[in-house]
Amino acid sequence: MSPRHALALALVLALGGCAAPASQAPATPNSDRPEDDAAQLLPAYSYELEDVHEVDGRQGVAAEGENVWVSGSATLSRYDAEGKLLATNDAPFDVGYEHEVNHIGDIDVWQGEVYAGVELFLDGEASNIQIAVYDGETLELKRTFPFDPESGQDECSGIAVDPDTGVVWMCAWTATGRYLYRYDLKTGAYLGRAQLHASPQWIQGVAYHEGSLFLTADDGDADQGEPDHVYRVTLPRDATHGTVALERTLDDVTLQGEIEGLTFTDDGHMLVLYNRGARIVLGMPTGFYDGYDHEIHEVFRYRMTPRSN
Repeated sequence: MSPRHALALALVLALGGCAAPASQAPATPNSDRPEDDAAQLLPAYSYELEDVHEVDGRQGVAAEGENVWVSGSATLSRYDAEGKLLATNDAPFDVGYEHEVNHIGDIDVWQGEVYAGVELFLDGEASNIQIAVYDGETLELKRTFPFDPESGQDECSGIAVDPDTGVVWMCAWTATGRYLYRYDLKTGAYLGRAQLHASPQWIQGVAYHEGSLFLTADDGDADQGEPDHVYRVTLPRDATHGTVALERTLDDVTLQGEIEGLTFTDDGHMLVLYNRGARIVLGMPTGFYDGYDHEIHEVFRYRMTPRSN
């Protein structure tokens, strides 16, 4: 072997015995760094669209047993699992409120009671926010809980019950939507907020399923045919922040418009409420797209299959 080749071989052996560069990712993921554990940043389920039902409300959807509830801005309705209308409350604000309200966002249901985030909403601004609980059968108001102004929340676009930790979560469509706000399920007491990393824009709905919160975001431009999205975040009871994962792109709806609420059924489906036909300005319908003279509200039912990430 020539002296030159011997020197080259020595350099190769020396480099091969060196430790890995300091910039190389550690072999064991650091639990404080979500980017080191790719599984938590991936979708938890795959989704197959099974059917679509037109409904009479544009805001929220909730399911329990054989019933599905739908909220309009000022209505509550109950359907059976096949989309047959069973009951409607056209005046949900007429009794039981000390402060004026005119808007219901996404809803949830727990043990036969419908939970709604209600408020006075006009031109993108909200006041008089509170949690309202309605009887799931009669759709009549049973009780209300005031929200805590010290939370910083300035709007409520949706609400979710997490029975596993005894928490009611509230989300916001405005810039304060970078947080989720938690209240005690039994007492209504404010428990604090948790920041989303990174926060979706224009959050419309929230629902709890199998240890995680799922969010809908009206972050696609309907004028450009861009889809909206479903996101997922895991937030234990006392967590102050949670990492957001993109769960589903809604590119298979009838027509791109405005996503609203979502819920999960006992038989393994995700239901998503989508509106089409109306132009939305500052969160309110303003005129219609070509070919429409009214807004159409549809619930899309997706079969869920767990992924093996």
